[in-house]
Amino acid sequence: RPSPLSPAAVVGAGLGGSAAAYFLQQHFGPQVQLDVYEAAGVGGRLATVTVNKQQYESRGASIHALSLHMQDFVKILGLKHRREVAGKSAIFSGEHFVLEETDWYLLNLFRLWWHYGISFLRLQMWVEEVMEKFMRIYKYQAHGYAFSSLEELLRSLGGEAFVNMTQRSVAESLLEVGVTQRFVDDVIAAVLRSSYGQSVLVPAFAGAMSLAGAQGSTWAVEGGNKLVCSGLLKLTKANVISARVTGISLHSSEGRALYQVHYESTEGQGSAFYDMVVVTTPLHPSRSNFTFENFDPPIADFPGAFQPSVTSVVHGYLNSSYFGFPDPKLFPFTSILTTDTPDLFFHAMDNICPVNISAAFRRKQPQEAAVWRVLSQQPLDKHQLKTLFRSYYSVQVTEWQTYPRYDAAKALPPIVLHENLFYLSGVEWVASSMEMIAVAAKNVALLAYNRWHQDLEKIDQKDLMHKVKTEL
Repeated sequence: RPSPLSPAAVVGAGLGGSAAAYFLQQHFGPQVQLDVYEAAGVGGRLATVTVNKQQYESRGASIHALSLHMQDFVKILGLKHRREVAGKSAIFSGEHFVLEETDWYLLNLFRLWWHYGISFLRLQMWVEEVMEKFMRIYKYQAHGYAFSSLEELLRSLGGEAFVNMTQRSVAESLLEVGVTQRFVDDVIAAVLRSSYGQSVLVPAFAGAMSLAGAQGSTWAVEGGNKLVCSGLLKLTKANVISARVTGISLHSSEGRALYQVHYESTEGQGSAFYDMVVVTTPLHPSRSNFTFENFDPPIADFPGAFQPSVTSVVHGYLNSSYFGFPDPKLFPFTSILTTDTPDLFFHAMDNICPVNISAAFRRKQPQEAAVWRVLSQQPLDKHQLKTLFRSYYSVQVTEWQTYPRYDAAKALPPIVLHENLFYLSGVEWVASSMEMIAVAAKNVALLAYNRWHQDLEKIDQKDLMHKVKTEL
């Protein structure tokens, strides 16, 4: 019987790190001492900005209704769903709106139908089929099954077809099931620009996840999505160390791997030893200069780059005439997506609500000053801001490298870097959403637990659908 695990380290306190800490404690038990290293602030990309004493999400704003782990976290932590404030969307081509949403659900359907015929239905069927298979993961995880690679995880859900969906574009997959090029150019492009800031060349799997979010009902956490991270870390009583991890070196003691985590904090440099380490920050050279020492064979470099993206939170008066509405009172949209047009300098913009919505809250009228979040690839210059806004009080800019640059035909990063050294962020190369990260965190915790206890029956099992049915 293996000796009890302690201590373990988690690198990063974003959603991946806090969920990994929570699931590790769930499986290994409360006696595991957990150190969580975080250089910036708990919550990672789930950050907020303050405008006029109110907080607004600067990124990662909506969570899909089928996100079962996120739903669970909110329940366990006693958090609440933020009240929905209705609003309408439209897709802008740089010259006119190619699609406008109305208050009437049936009229919206009719418009989609009128413009794009059966494409819209084919898209829905395609997304639903992917989601239905993806949802099997919850059953597998409830039975304690884990996967040692992203390919194995995908294979168990949707066979080779799912693995192939990480290697070919969403455009190619949709054209194959009979969606028209026009629908891809107008609608699919706009959704992917607003979620990933990239084109219809993103892989089909990442595309399907993003499109599921666009057509399903979504929600957010009252008080800010980052409360999930701080809540999970509090719940696990993890020891949060505010330091930047610079590398990991391998030592062995009594025939067992021992990992030395090296870090830099305001007090200088330090290090500590662990039985197990889970890395939840991206290991790509463009994002971190992380070193691995004494590993034989050495831990390889991670290919791939990240997409720069810029969020500008602007408090000001929308220039509705740029969108073809000379009278601002008549501007009906709270969210504007854009097609892939060379001259368009922004991906999407929406009139956002604060993270705390009181019962009395109402959206600003279109002619009033409101808080808009503009997503773009480059920071907006004065001229571009003046194009979108008649005038503004403040602009807060956050530049990130949020999403992988999804150029197809990359191999997926590994999950297991060494015996008890795991990598969580690689999952974003499959698809990047809060729920994908939570699923990956649960998988890493189960994988770590099953490997520690030599329970190989629970790792990379074939034909799981059948196994799980017979276990019930």
